[in-house]
This record gives sequence, structure tokens and C-alpha cells, in this order.
Amino acid sequence: MTSLARALSGSRQGWLGLIILVSLLFGALMAPWLSPYAPSERVARPFQPPSRHHLLGTNDIGQDILSEIIWGSRASLGTGVVTALAATTVGTAVGIAAGYYGGWVDGLFMRIVDLFLVIPFLPLMILLAAYAGPSFHHLMLVMVFLMWARPARIIRSQVLTLKSWTYVESARAAGARAGYIMRYHILPGVLSLVVAQLVMTASLAILIEASLSFLGLGDPVQKSWGSILFYAHSRSAFLTGAWVWWILPPGLLITLTVMGFALTGFALDTVLNPRLRATGITYPTRKKEEKPLTPAP
Repeated sequence: MTSLARALSGSRQGWLGLIILVSLLFGALMAPWLSPYAPSERVARPFQPPSRHHLLGTNDIGQDILSEIIWGSRASLGTGVVTALAATTVGTAVGIAAGYYGGWVDGLFMRIVDLFLVIPFLPLMILLAAYAGPSFHHLMLVMVFLMWARPARIIRSQVLTLKSWTYVESARAAGARAGYIMRYHILPGVLSLVVAQLVMTASLAILIEASLSFLGLGDPVQKSWGSILFYAHSRSAFLTGAWVWWILPPGLLITLTVMGFALTGFALDTVLNPRLRATGITYPTRKKEEKPLTPAP
């Protein structure tokens, strides 16, 4: 984990992203205490503008929009984090197995990975989500099914390097089993890269969940930022002028969340991704102008 701390220590973008994510996760965990009303409770007349009692106004049936957004953060962030954990776990297992065993195992797994990376992602996601039915569990299963391939390929490239290191070859020569070597020697070596892929996958999962919920493919009962946008759009928020307090806040929170994950993931990926380190790309710095030497009097 020291490499993770080093990755963030010299990056202002990484720290900014981490602060954003911690603040949003804290708000989601404290939803019962931060929310002024229950998310499904009718507390005022419909389409009330922001006021002292309802900071973001009310929706078309008189529910407090601020309470909806606070409680919706649980579903949006939870779906993204759980999906990222599952997809990254599958990708890590496949990447380690393919890189360590090589041969036909590597060829089989990488052809499957290539297939998942080549097929059109968003149309297939919409098709599978519509076929599975409007449910957060179905939505997470569909996202895990389609999002494990990229982490698998990146982690596999690092395993190809690690398995030729001296301590791995020594363990193999000593008779250690493949499962033991992958668990206690290979996995710790790629753990930092796994964390970076986890962050990037969570960012994509939150954006996809919001997009599919906005299209009406999410759970219609569960509050989330995407479902709030769906109901606001379908219930004339633009025609009534309520879009200012009904659409902008959840839209900005989705953008802020994705930006937080992206900043943190970029800071980690820049240091930990072997493909980026192998390029040796450096940013040019402005050279100081050298003053001409003047002869001594």
C-alpha cells in the first residue's frame, strides 16, 4: 500500500478526487441523519420552489427533492462500488490465471476478453438491461458481465512480468503450488494496480447506472440520482420551470462523483499502470534562460 500513498502524495488531482469521494460517501452513509424528510413522504404541495423548509423545492407529488437526492446517493454510489468490486474481482482472477499459466489458458481467456472489448458496449448494455427487467440487482449483474474484461487485460500484462521475477521462480522451484504462488506472490504484486482499476471501474459503473436509470431501465421503486432525472424529465420539469432545482442538482452530483473517481483513478493509474510507466512519457519543463558570461574587468 506504500505505492498507493506515494501515488497520491505528489498529486493534487488525486487528493482532490479523494476528498470529493470521501465527502459523498460520508453523505450517503449519514443519509438518515442528514435528510430532513423521508424520501417517499409527501411534505408540501407539488412543484414548490426552493424555500427555507425545502432547500431544493418539491417534485410533482410534493416530495422533498433534497431528501430524495440524499437517499438516492446510497443507491447510486452503492451500485457503482458493488459493481466495481465484483467486476474487478472477476477481472483480477482471470488476469492472474491467464498471465501465470500462459499457453492455451492464456489464449482462451484473452480471446474471450477480446470479444467483450470489441462488441458495442452501450447498445448491448441497454439490450441486456431491458431484457433482464427493471431491477438494481439485474442492472448490477449486467454491468459486471460486461465490465470485467478491461481489468483482466491490464492485470494480465503485469502478471506476465511478475511471474519471471526471482522470488516467484524460487517458489516454483521449491515445489509451491500454483494456487499458493498466485495468492501469496502474484496477487500482492498487482494489488496496487487492482485498486487503480477498481476506482476507474466504479466511475464508469456509476455513470452507466445513471444513464440506464434515466432511460427507465433502473428500479422504479428505489431512489437514485438517475431515477430522479427520469421522473423529472417524464413529468414536465422543463415545461414547469422545475428543472432548475429538480434536474440540475442530481446531474451535478453525478458529474462531481465521476470527476472524483476519475481524478483519483488517473493519479493511481499514472504511477501504477505498467503500460504508462513503460512509455517513459515526461512533461516538458521550461528551461531557464542562461545569462551570457561577461568577461571580468
